[in-house]
Amino acid sequence: MIAFGDRLGLAFDRFGHLCVGIDPHSWLLAKWGLDDSPTGAREFGLRVVDAAHGLAGIVKPQVSFFERHGSAGFAALERVLAEARSAGLVVIADAKRGDIGSTLDAYGEAWLRPRSPLEADAVTLSPYLGVGSLRGTLAYAAENGKGVFVLAATSNPEAARVQLARLPEADTTVAADVIDQLTAWNAGQEPARFGSAGAVIGATIDPRTFGIDIDADQPHNALPVLAPGFGHQGADVADQRRIFGSLSTGLIVSESRSILEAGPDGLADAISRRSEEVEKHRG
Repeated sequence: MIAFGDRLGLAFDRFGHLCVGIDPHSWLLAKWGLDDSPTGAREFGLRVVDAAHGLAGIVKPQVSFFERHGSAGFAALERVLAEARSAGLVVIADAKRGDIGSTLDAYGEAWLRPRSPLEADAVTLSPYLGVGSLRGTLAYAAENGKGVFVLAATSNPEAARVQLARLPEADTTVAADVIDQLTAWNAGQEPARFGSAGAVIGATIDPRTFGIDIDADQPHNALPVLAPGFGHQGADVADQRRIFGSLSTGLIVSESRSILEAGPDGLADAISRRSEEVEKHRG
C-alpha cells in the first residue's frame, strides 16, 4: 500500500500542484447546458474528470452540490468519485465533516474505507470539536493509505473570530494550534514524502496574521496544504511562495469556478493553461 503522502508527491511530480474543483453550481450547470438535477451533476462531474485526466493530478468534488439533490445526488457523486479514482486522479472529497467518537469514525469509514461507495483518497474535516476528536480518523486514514485535510485558517471573514482566538496556556492562536497538532501527528507516523494529515489554509489570507509559521523547515512527512482561494476568489498564483513560504512545498492550488467557467468545450485547455501557470510561479 502506498502512503497517501507519497501518492500526493507522485501527482505533484507528474502533473503539478493544481487541484481542479468539481462544483456543479446551478448556474454552472445552466451555462454548460445541463439540467439542475442529479443527472446534470453527474454529467458535469464526469466531464471534469475526463478533462482533468492527463492534465492535472488532483480533483476536489464539493460534496454539498451533490448532496442538495438527495439520495440521487449521492448516487451521482459515487459515480464521479469512482471514475476519478479509476482515472488515477487523487480525489479529495470536500465534505468538511466533524464530530466525536463513533459518529466521526462512521464518517471516516464513509469517505475513506476501501471499496466504500463514497471512497475518496482524502476528505476535509472540521476541528472545532477539538483536534483530539479527529485522532481516530487520522489513524484510520493513515492505516488505509488515505489523507485528511483539516480546516485551520480559512478565507471567510466570519472565521477570524474563532481562528484568531488565542489559547492562554500556549500563547498561540487556534489556527496555529491546529497546524502544530497536525505537524506533530505527521512526525509520529511512518516516513513518507508528505504526511497523511494536511491543513486547509485559504490563499486570500496572510497565514502569519493567524500565527502560522511559514518559515519552518519541511522535512519528510511535510504538511500538505489545501489552499482554496486562487482564481475566482482573488488570490494570484504568482504569489503562492510569498503567501505560503515553506508550506508551499506541499501546496495544493485549488481552483474551481475560474476553470469551470470555460465550459465543457474549453475545460481541458483551461486546465492545461492554469496548470502551466501554477508551475511557472513555483520558483
